[in-house]
Formats: sequence, structure tokens, C-alpha cells
Amino acid sequence: MLIKEQLETYSFSQAESLTVSFLLEHPEELEVLTIQEIAKKTFTQPSTLVRIAKKLQFDGWKDLKQAYLEEWAYLSKNFTKIDANLPFLPTDSTMNIINKLAVLEKSTIDDILSLLHHDNLSKAKQLLLNAEVIRVFSQNANLLIAQDFALKMNRIRRTVVLSSLKGEERYEAYNVPRNGCAILISYSGENTDILKINQILKSRDVPTIAITSIGDNSLSKECTCFLPVTTREKLYSKIGNFTTNISIIFLLDALYSIVFSENYEKNLEHLKRVGQLVDTRKFAVDVMREE
Repeated sequence: MLIKEQLETYSFSQAESLTVSFLLEHPEELEVLTIQEIAKKTFTQPSTLVRIAKKLQFDGWKDLKQAYLEEWAYLSKNFTKIDANLPFLPTDSTMNIINKLAVLEKSTIDDILSLLHHDNLSKAKQLLLNAEVIRVFSQNANLLIAQDFALKMNRIRRTVVLSSLKGEERYEAYNVPRNGCAILISYSGENTDILKINQILKSRDVPTIAITSIGDNSLSKECTCFLPVTTREKLYSKIGNFTTNISIIFLLDALYSIVFSENYEKNLEHLKRVGQLVDTRKFAVDVMREE
């Protein structure tokens, strides 16, 4: 759950509610205001802000302030011209719909780039490089998206297996070798099946890479390495999982690419050599011609 959502839904005292209203209505002022100045504006005490921070599981006001400002900055950029849930209207023409989808996809890429950090990507890379086998756990469309990742990784001799048989996932989690690694994909980060799988893997010291939403969700807190997806969509009041799907595709492509780059020349030569042996497709456009 986002900090903004926690502030909007948690139960606060009357004095705390006054302060919370100010935080929600004036996030842009928080960076320059001291705790005493906020208390003065809300006719409360500085200790009120500390109590709010504690209720939201932060060590103190400074930690809450920093996290809230970072979240507000994220939510205030990229998706200013398009609604991730309803990117087009029933009155839009065919070309208007297509143009709006193009804006949506470009905004999603910019958004996901703003969320990624070098250290987390480096950690994920090492986990994948050190893994004898990589198993992907997810459900529905997310599992379909992961098939392309598995195909590409397997072609460069990195063993990736998808857990696709319903009811077998927990058995498969217990059978992941300790020198393996798991990728868990869940937009909400609260899918009970995925969380149980993560618990099993954690109990066996198998490292996990979680691809999930930002905010205070259970999966992001319990995994070994957290990679955030664009978090703009509601659970079901939307036309489609456009931004979620694009984010997952981008992140899996990113993971494949940074693993590929570790042995760039060797992997590229292998793909070319095997491609010459097995790819017999004809082409109609000269740009496809192989030398």
C-alpha cells in the first residue's frame, strides 16, 4: 500500500487527522517546512507527526517525510497526459486510440526507468549468474509474458523453468535447488499463493527476485531482491493491464540483457552458430539477410 493510501485510510486521532489532511493536500511544501512549522500550520504539536510516522511503521518523522516525498515525486510525473486505467474514450477514433496507446507505452518506459536503481539490478544480475537453475513463479498473463524470457535465457544456456501447472507450485518451490534462484511476479504483491511460495523458498535459503508494485506490499518486503513495476493501475477497473504488462516485459528483457552482457561475445557467437544450423526461414525483405 502506498503511503498516500495509508494516510487516506488509516484510523487517526482528531489532532492526527488535521495533520494528515495537511500532508495530503500540501505535499509540495513538506521539503522546506520543519516539523515545528508543520505543527504550527496545523495547530498541533510536533509529537503528532512522530506518532503518525510510528503508526505507519516508520522510525520517525524524517524517515516518513523522505519516503512520502519520494512517492509524491514519482506519482506526480510521467503519467500527466494519460490515464493508465482508461487511456482512451469511447468517442476516440481508431487513430486517436492508437496514438494514445503509444503515449501510454512511452510513459510507462519512462516511469519504470525512474524506479530502477543500479544496486538492485546488479544484485539481481549476480543472483541469476550464480543460479544453476532459475524458476519463475507467477499466474495468468504474467506467466505467459515470462515464456519469452525463458526462451531467450535457455537459448544462451541459462536454464529457466516456468511453474505453470496449477497446484504444483509449492512442490516445485520445495524442489528448487539451494544453488538456484526464483523470480516471483505479482503486481499487487499480496497474492497468497505467491507469498506462500516465497515463504517456502526463504525457508530453504533460495534467493528470490520479486517483480511487483511499489509501496508497502508483503512480497517486496520478504524477497531477496525487489524490482518495481510501474504502479498506476487499479486491480480491475481498467481497460487492460497495459502498463503492468509493459513493465514486466521491460524488466525481464533487462534481466536477460544484463546476464547476456556478462559473456557478450561468447553468447552472441553461440546464437549465430546455432541459428545457422536450425533457422531455415526465408525472407522477403533484404534487411533480414544474414551475411
